[in-house]
Amino acid sequence: MYTKDKRRKKELIMDHHKRVQTSEAFINSAFLAVSGGFQDAYTYFTRDGVFSNAQTGNVVLMSERFMNGEVKAGLHYLIPLTAFFLGVLLAERIQEKFRYARRLHWRQGILLVEIILLFLVGFIPGNLNVLATTLVSFSCALQVQTFRKVEGNAYASTMCIGNLRSGTAALSAYMRERKPRLLHQALCYFAIIFLFAIGAGIGGRLSMAYGERAIWISSILLLISFLLMFIEEIEEAEHRWQ
Repeated sequence: MYTKDKRRKKELIMDHHKRVQTSEAFINSAFLAVSGGFQDAYTYFTRDGVFSNAQTGNVVLMSERFMNGEVKAGLHYLIPLTAFFLGVLLAERIQEKFRYARRLHWRQGILLVEIILLFLVGFIPGNLNVLATTLVSFSCALQVQTFRKVEGNAYASTMCIGNLRSGTAALSAYMRERKPRLLHQALCYFAIIFLFAIGAGIGGRLSMAYGERAIWISSILLLISFLLMFIEEIEEAEHRWQ
């Protein structure tokens, strides 16, 4: 009986930890999604019509330029694609090396790098747009590879197609099975898409109004996410002392 109660208590603690894990909490994902939409709108409206996050769009535009013999214009879209590739690679290496770091969670470390990169982008003049979009794409890749779950479900904070598919599938499953969990999952995905759209709309407006330095808003949003993750560290410390 004692063993059973002890096991149950351990399971409840583990469930509580899963619920409060800030890196996967909806509130954290909300700031990441708004920032993701902002970044995409920023590079499109301010940095020569290049998408920082929606690499599918870059592939289409790059292919079209290459097919027309516009090699230089095609390379204009290949560079952010390459930066995205390198960003994912670096995020994987950081996770592998610093997964058990004690002073700072590895996800916070990546957020800090992203915040600094985007802040520096705000100082890059218009004649160096290729460098700016490269850094934003690299930053985006770090984010999308690092934060891959919201409320325990796989998602992307910097693009919509996967979230739309997953949200619709969850809604269809709810209509069939009537399980509240599935409805919650679907609404979570649709909310992330909505927040991404809000970020893109705000990003477009502010980019047109303030130009290159508008990206600092994205840095602020990520800074909030960075600070929110300290809540998890505090709660874990409290749990260890109980």
